[in-house]
Amino acid sequence: MVDRSLDLVVLGVCALLLLAVLAVRLSSRTAVPSLLVYLGIGLLAGRAFGTDLAGYQLTSQLGLVALALILAEGGLTTSWSSARSAMPVAVVLSTVGVLISVVVVGGLAVLVLDASYRTALLLGAAVASTDAAAVFSVLRRLPLTARLRSVLQAESGLNDAPTVVLVTLASSQSWHSSGALEVAALIGYELLVGLAVGLAIGWAGRAALARLALPSAGLYPIATVGLVVLAFGAAGTLHASGFLAVYVAGLVVGSTRLPHRRAVLGFATSLALLAELCLFVLLGLLADVSRLVDAVPAALLVGGAVVFIGRPLAVLVSTAPFRMPWRHQVFLAWAGLRGAVPIVLAIVPVTAGVPDATDVLDVVFVLVVVFTLIQAPTLPWLGKRLGVIEDLEARDLEIEAAPLETAGADLLQVLVRPGSQLHGVYVDELRLPHGAVLSLVVRGGEGVVPDGGYRLERGDQLLVVATSESRSAAEDRLRAVSRDGKLARWYRT
Repeated sequence: MVDRSLDLVVLGVCALLLLAVLAVRLSSRTAVPSLLVYLGIGLLAGRAFGTDLAGYQLTSQLGLVALALILAEGGLTTSWSSARSAMPVAVVLSTVGVLISVVVVGGLAVLVLDASYRTALLLGAAVASTDAAAVFSVLRRLPLTARLRSVLQAESGLNDAPTVVLVTLASSQSWHSSGALEVAALIGYELLVGLAVGLAIGWAGRAALARLALPSAGLYPIATVGLVVLAFGAAGTLHASGFLAVYVAGLVVGSTRLPHRRAVLGFATSLALLAELCLFVLLGLLADVSRLVDAVPAALLVGGAVVFIGRPLAVLVSTAPFRMPWRHQVFLAWAGLRGAVPIVLAIVPVTAGVPDATDVLDVVFVLVVVFTLIQAPTLPWLGKRLGVIEDLEARDLEIEAAPLETAGADLLQVLVRPGSQLHGVYVDELRLPHGAVLSLVVRGGEGVVPDGGYRLERGDQLLVVATSESRSAAEDRLRAVSRDGKLARWYRT
């Protein structure tokens, strides 16, 4: 006998899921961030359900898992070659910058809102870090320059670790007995061990995926994401930063020559989008509209402090040693989006029974809604005015690779996109390295085996066969020609 209550649960969940997906169309037409649409759906649905302590605890746990999936996708889709130069800036922003924001918000909460030091720390730590879900959502549609994009991605992937430690400590029973040195040591332990776990699992995952011959191509995306998310659980068992571990593992694994790379990244992106959707709907279910109205004045005050004082000051101080252009500094300051992470962190003291924790949650919730609505829609306009948006069609050539295990070679699939400089290049002018050959061009649904005088055009699909030794050089050469044309530096044959 089928339990009808289960049928109703499945019906309700799927209806909410489909409604949230359809709402993205409304979001794209009205410039309202899709994350806020998800929150709104959760708010409407929440009117029919109660919000008790069990609901907060479940949402907090599910929220952490969803954030891990979002960070895994962020790591996998970030290029290490561009992230490497941006990493020092991101590390300073994630530590010194977070500390500055915490001090600014916490000090204002004590002086103006007459909050206790514990409440002030919770409020400051919850809103200090940029949110991976919000930042990655915006970056999917905003083609920023490579270095600025990498700084934002790396910062949002790294800066959750210190804030999680601060919120957890302030919510625990040991709050009154912890000194500054103990807090610093705890943060250092979580960051260093989380980094070590991420690197270890990332390198092990790279080696395993390079040698693993799975019977179905559909298993590669599952294996890749599973390996990366494994770092989150492994770090958690060692009481280290799972967020840092999963992002670093994704960064290491994503920078290797992944089999069926396009399918893997597509699966990871879809999983992250589903996690974002479910997370924000769940957070909306918890909100009490009657309480949120009372939190508006405090939310505007705290949000104004972090957006117009804390974040700009953090960016100015953190980027000063790196001589970052002022245009990049201005965009970084305004792109410090708050989203799911602050709300999930604000739930932690509620479940721990900390005094005034519900007030902190309400303030953070309103702050996220109001300032995301202000900041996110204006980022494209600001990026264009500052000149930090570029044409990714020419600079980011997608190359899909499938291994040919028995032949010791790889099949590379390349699409000549509208902005690519591959358009107009003759096959002879590609000068692919020894061991790589353009074997087929598909144009208008018809396949052509090209000779040296065959001219490539926009929309062509290229199939390049390369030995394992020549694959990396072949990819580099194709990207160089796509970016700079046939006169780009070629590799020796």
